[in-house]
Amino acid sequence: MYKIFRTEPEFKSTFLHLLTTRYSVMEKIIKLPFYVKLCCTLISMVLIGYLCIIGQTILIPLLFALLCALILLPMAYWMERRLRFPRAISSIACMLLLTSAIFALFTLLGSQLSALANDWPAFRQQVAGSLNSLQQWISDTFHVNARQQIDYLNSTAAKSVSTGTSILGQTLLSLTSVLVLLIFTFLYGFFLLLYRRQIVRFLLSLFDVQHSVTVEKILAEIQYIVKKYIFGLFLQMLIVASLSFAAFFLIGIKYGFLLALITGVFNIIPYIGIFTALLLSVLITFATSSASHVLLVIFSLVIIHAIDGNYVMPRIVGSKVKLNSLFAMLAIVLGELMWGIPGMFLAIPMVAIIKVVFDRVQELKSWGYLLGDDENGLLSDTRIAEESDRDAHPPAE
Repeated sequence: MYKIFRTEPEFKSTFLHLLTTRYSVMEKIIKLPFYVKLCCTLISMVLIGYLCIIGQTILIPLLFALLCALILLPMAYWMERRLRFPRAISSIACMLLLTSAIFALFTLLGSQLSALANDWPAFRQQVAGSLNSLQQWISDTFHVNARQQIDYLNSTAAKSVSTGTSILGQTLLSLTSVLVLLIFTFLYGFFLLLYRRQIVRFLLSLFDVQHSVTVEKILAEIQYIVKKYIFGLFLQMLIVASLSFAAFFLIGIKYGFLLALITGVFNIIPYIGIFTALLLSVLITFATSSASHVLLVIFSLVIIHAIDGNYVMPRIVGSKVKLNSLFAMLAIVLGELMWGIPGMFLAIPMVAIIKVVFDRVQELKSWGYLLGDDENGLLSDTRIAEESDRDAHPPAE
């Protein structure tokens, strides 16, 4: 074949013509109109969303395990290099340590809830007194006597009892799903740590050799951002819980430690968790204390939320993720629509990972700029490119 190619000029010209025609046809196929690309992008997004919804049983624990594996990588490396542990032993040891920490947190929360359950008779008496005062206010304001209010409450209670069995079944199903989520997260995390080198080599093999450096940088930056984001969330939880406990202690309300712990844990859920914690704190304070304490609790949590949103979150968490608040909120809403509460937690780190990929791919840098919060990022990159081009090709004198 090589001799024919060297000796037959006609064959050589025909071969080069076919090769040139093939590449020209490929370029024509790739260069599609804008509306065709837009339709393809929208259809792809819809299909990806549909696949995420029907595959949530697999994807949710897998993504949680991925985050856990990225956090535990430094510890696994340390065990393998300093303690000379085999990779399987270091992987399972890291997952066991993480599981123990989560179990300790839930044990602490459960002990505080058990203390609340012991005071349930006094809690119920306080609620009954508050409801009697509310009933009297409704009667004086809207002229609805107590008998009519009791009849309405009885009819509502009868309707609620009819659905009690289904509510109990849903509660048991939720507890079972949480247990299954934890088990599969542990297993997936162990296998991701165990086969991490095969996974990295597989990702590198998907691209050409000249893109290997870019892929390695993307993987390293994803690990860095996820690790800093999770540790930032943990530090943010400690700060918010400490500030809440100090405020509740100074106010002098009961179950201050429990409410502070609930506020810190719920604050992990962006934008919505703090309002849920505020509602729970107000209800428990209303049932165990006076109305003035309720107002002080609301005021203190609003101040803590302002400190968290304007100082703690931007400096500790936001400085590492650098996401646009609009798209962060949209990601949380979409995550809740697709996967519920786990989707709300996974939304921010997943969008941060997508932004890292967009920032490293030349054709997707505009999308990465749109997801970020740096208003001058794209312009500065363009200016740097222009200056470097000007330095490389100075004007002729």
